[in-house]
Amino acid sequence: MDDYLTLAAASLLFVGSHFLMSHPLRAILVRRLGANGFMAVYSAISLITFVWMIIAFGRAPKADGLWPVGDVVWILASALTLIAAVLFAGSFIRNPSLPGVPDALATQMPSGVFKATRHPMMWGFALWGVGHILVAPRIDNFIFAGSLVFLALVGSKAQEIKKSKLMGGQWATWLRRTHFFVRPAALFRVGIGPWVAGTLIWAVATWAHPYWGIADAGLFRWIGG
Repeated sequence: MDDYLTLAAASLLFVGSHFLMSHPLRAILVRRLGANGFMAVYSAISLITFVWMIIAFGRAPKADGLWPVGDVVWILASALTLIAAVLFAGSFIRNPSLPGVPDALATQMPSGVFKATRHPMMWGFALWGVGHILVAPRIDNFIFAGSLVFLALVGSKAQEIKKSKLMGGQWATWLRRTHFFVRPAALFRVGIGPWVAGTLIWAVATWAHPYWGIADAGLFRWIGG
């Protein structure tokens, strides 16, 4: 139980520090530290708390799963993590949500993965978390992966509120032209680039699972078997 509490504390600190630094404390920290100083502190705290989270996850008991995990669940999880990789890979191209990009990007017509959702990076993290919960439905994974899903989706909404205040009409235009939730049919219209890059990321990540001490995943689960 103590190990679960440690994991919960690490996860709470990771998620909580993100919300605090991204919203109520951001303006204060930027004024005192400058933009570069703020990013350095933000990155350092995020890295330290996430490493603690990973260590605590590794030490937490690996109890029996809450539901049986067969081939159907593995196929669903593999599809979700592939889509997650595609969304993540395409999220760096003309993304008005990224820091430092011109506000005018918010007035563009959505292209690439933004045809599917205006938060491709966050949905990438969320779908990754859901996929891993499906194949490892344990208490430790609900805490670890569940925290990432919560941060990604609630953080997306919080980001929209902040962007609306900062950018006004430009962000309102982006909201009208895009969708919060992923539109499955639009995934087939995001272009070849995100699919190639995302499939490569997904293939390498699933291939590397055994080297991280994790069960075979993706296509390698069946190839290896």
